[in-house]
Amino acid sequence: MSDSLQDQLNAAIQVERLVDTAVKIIGIPSPTLSAKSAADKLAEILEVDGFKVERPDANWPESPAVFVSYDSGQPGKTLQFNGHLDTVHLPFVEPRVEDGKLYGSGASDMKGGVAAMCEALRILRDTGLLKSGKILLTAHDHHEAPWGDGRQVKALIEEGYVGDGVLIPEYLSECLPILGRGMAILDVNITREGEPVHEVQGGLEQPSVIAAGAELICRFSELDIQLTKLTHPLGARESIFIGQVHAGEIYNQSPTKFYLQGTRRWLPGSSKDEVEKEFHDILKEVGELKGIKVEGKFNFMLDSYELNQDNPLLPAFQSAYLKVTNRSLPLGPKPFLDDGNNFISKAGIPAITHGPAAKGAHTVNEEVPIDELKRVALIYALTAILFCAKSDE
Repeated sequence: MSDSLQDQLNAAIQVERLVDTAVKIIGIPSPTLSAKSAADKLAEILEVDGFKVERPDANWPESPAVFVSYDSGQPGKTLQFNGHLDTVHLPFVEPRVEDGKLYGSGASDMKGGVAAMCEALRILRDTGLLKSGKILLTAHDHHEAPWGDGRQVKALIEEGYVGDGVLIPEYLSECLPILGRGMAILDVNITREGEPVHEVQGGLEQPSVIAAGAELICRFSELDIQLTKLTHPLGARESIFIGQVHAGEIYNQSPTKFYLQGTRRWLPGSSKDEVEKEFHDILKEVGELKGIKVEGKFNFMLDSYELNQDNPLLPAFQSAYLKVTNRSLPLGPKPFLDDGNNFISKAGIPAITHGPAAKGAHTVNEEVPIDELKRVALIYALTAILFCAKSDE
């Protein structure tokens, strides 16, 4: 790849246009299941830019997805840029640009990344440097759990809105993630018969949902220690995590309910079914030990994966990254779930998650450096040229 190619792409990037796109879609609240207005705005922006936009329902007609196809006119592979427009359910923060950074709801996760992939699409079109193959751009709702269940991206895949490889601009920039863990959200309810009662009016004699909950927490903690032995050479490990527990209304009342929620993550090589059975076996043991009702749901989200490093997308991406940053990106694990797990398991294509070095995801303090958005746009455009190229180019 010649330096002039990179120079042309770099010169074509319009940072003001990129930031304007980001500000416009960040400025529209789009909590999961309610991203229609943001999707409408993105579609409008792309149509004004001269792209033909389709709006497939993709199993969520309340907020149709956004789809664009840019074809070079010559045979070659198809690279997809995919992002979600919904945000977690937190108080809305208006967008602002200050000291070279972009702030606001979704700036990190992941409207800033969506704006960057749109800019990559534009500069490929504006320069005409994509000589073979084509680019697909998809943006959708229903991503953030527990409000969404991923149905829209799954439907897009099932309906054929899929390339030969996909780039996803989530807020992961420090490694090239070739490993992804599977995950389930754990919900546990421990209950006893009867009504809540004062401790001195029979409360001490009741089966204790809190004691059973404490036993369960200890069992999960012991399991997590055992899971530290299940590690991958890239550093990821299996885990069980408790994020919240609730019981009782007042200090001297015997409650009837105890609730626990957390996650279970596993590596490639572990069976989802075996992991789920292990969870339910622990619940059964605690229930029998404490003589109390313990029920749980193993809410399966996505399975684990490991990318084939021989797939052409990986060297294309690494070459583009090296050209833009003058350094190689180390291989590593992906710490979270994203749409890449779906593309790998359901579409059978390689998925690389790489986005800006952003901060504050899933908080009200999201921020992303504008230079990072520019970097992502350039890497995506270069990757597309390399990946989509015919063998003789």
